[in-house]
Amino acid sequence: MYLGIDIGGTTTKMGLADSSGTFHSENSFNTTSYSSSDQFLSALEGEIIRMVSLSGVQLQGIGVGAPSVNFHTGIIENAANLGWSGQLNIKSHLEDFMSCPVLVTNDANLPAIGEMIYGAAQTMQDFITVSMGTGLGCGIVSNGNLVGGHHGMAGELGHINVKPNGRKCGCGRRGCLETYVSATGLKRTLFKLLADYNGGYSELEEFAFDEISAEKITEAALRGDNIAIKAFNYTGRILGMKLADLLLITDPEAIFLVGGLARAGKLLFKPTTETLMDAKLDTYENTVEVLPSKLPPEKVSLMGACGLIAHGDLFGKTARDKTILERKSL
Repeated sequence: MYLGIDIGGTTTKMGLADSSGTFHSENSFNTTSYSSSDQFLSALEGEIIRMVSLSGVQLQGIGVGAPSVNFHTGIIENAANLGWSGQLNIKSHLEDFMSCPVLVTNDANLPAIGEMIYGAAQTMQDFITVSMGTGLGCGIVSNGNLVGGHHGMAGELGHINVKPNGRKCGCGRRGCLETYVSATGLKRTLFKLLADYNGGYSELEEFAFDEISAEKITEAALRGDNIAIKAFNYTGRILGMKLADLLLITDPEAIFLVGGLARAGKLLFKPTTETLMDAKLDTYENTVEVLPSKLPPEKVSLMGACGLIAHGDLFGKTARDKTILERKSL
């Protein structure tokens, strides 16, 4: 068995799976309950011991996705979406603790790994995944290989600037994409629209900010709430514009939208795709699709974490190309 760990800004998810991506045990706990890295690490170690002991399995390795992690060193470095600052060498801690191999990558890469090994991108050489949860992350696969960069920080799409002096971001800057395109960004947009419309009717206008979730906004939009629909249209337009820019850099075959916000379906996909098609160069006409993941939405990142450690050999170019050719011949 392989243990996958997805450390998110709100929730840390864990799962024991075999090499085929089939889960035999899963668990989660609240990341925000811990105000220091030491407290979080202690809780994580306790959950690992409990899960492995109850399952009675022989652990072959651990795959970890975490925000702002350098996969070369295994160190989480001042993550904007976690409740503590400083550095945490999650790789060395877990290797010493469990005496097994540990591979670490940015949490935004997990959906890309999951799609590449188990999902709709198994025969693709070039694609992008955009993950929208508490923040916004991006995984880039180019020529069959996950793009990491010199510091292991490539693909930080959530922190490109979309509006100078715009919304304050957890990273300390203003105007980052994830302050507009994420579950949190959608909430901020909704409340801005409620203020702009000066109490114009919306079923959500009686709620405080902390009482609203992206799921509630989605449900309201599906019931025809005009302000909620406008919030999604605004979010999709900004995302579509930035994806049009990304096409010029990576030239992907497909872009997968994943994460909690992507569950809104056409509410997000329609304005995103329409804006992307209007904003892109004519060169890219009919060359890229914006797609949902074919993997279970609640498991796509965990599958990526398990795939990271169970199929690490796939990330070498020769092995990856060979695998793609084999799958295309089936």
